[in-house]
Amino acid sequence: MNEKYAKFKGIFPALLTPFGADGKPDYEALGALIRYTLGKGVAGYYVGGSTGEVFLLTPEERRGVYAAAAKEAKGKATLIGHVGDLSTDAAVGYAKYCEELGYDAVSSVVPFYFKYSAQQIITYYKTLADAVNIPVLLYHIPALSGVSVGMDVFDALLSDDRFMGVKYTSNDYFLFERLRNRYPDKILYNGYDEMFACGMAMGADGAIGSTYNLMGERFTEIYQTCLDNDFIAARKMQHEANDIIAALIEAGDVKASLKYAISECVGIPMGLCRAPGGDVPEDWKKKFMAEYGDKFIKA
Repeated sequence: MNEKYAKFKGIFPALLTPFGADGKPDYEALGALIRYTLGKGVAGYYVGGSTGEVFLLTPEERRGVYAAAAKEAKGKATLIGHVGDLSTDAAVGYAKYCEELGYDAVSSVVPFYFKYSAQQIITYYKTLADAVNIPVLLYHIPALSGVSVGMDVFDALLSDDRFMGVKYTSNDYFLFERLRNRYPDKILYNGYDEMFACGMAMGADGAIGSTYNLMGERFTEIYQTCLDNDFIAARKMQHEANDIIAALIEAGDVKASLKYAISECVGIPMGLCRAPGGDVPEDWKKKFMAEYGDKFIKA
């Protein structure tokens, strides 16, 4: 791997966005979450992504989240700002703002909702890269974006030095292996937390995920175990982490269950997910706390 990307290796929480009782982003709690996860050994943060409920934030709130994360983590961890938007102009604006704040890279989900051609998708990303002087990370998440690009799009972008790699949130590890083999010097992040060890076995450089907000130390340990080529131990550790992930999934909304778990088990007030999201069921709360309430270190 190209050494210029060395600081992008490792475990990156996809930061949650805490909300206060007034329904607005709680930047103080966001700072506390960053301090907590830094203490768990994470390498950096993916700010303003799906886990952060980015498309439910106003433009002013998005900028507030980028700024709050930079204030707390700049110089202490690697920062990647997700700037994706339905509007190219808006995405460019967020990218420039992240660069001004000192972010190390920006990222964007593939243009979605409207059915764009491969060339239109390529143009979107290249316009983004033209606007900044920091690397751009592609974000491949077909299950949520509804867009599954082919190798032609990856080739057109990853052959350009301005694109550092891919946040790969898919269970198609055949395509992942093809990308790893074709672009050995690019950064490939595993996207699904529950399949992290699989991604490492296929050559991932690290991972970006939501449950690392709660279990950063577990996944930094799995990461190091994989680097040590002890995949038998890593599989056991992945299984243990997956028991907790399965419990979080049972609530129906992992963002909401993570917020509850961090609030109650760690002690950082995360609030509820923004509407149309919300809280988790009361019976789930009782079951989760009975099983895992004492399994996490307080902030």
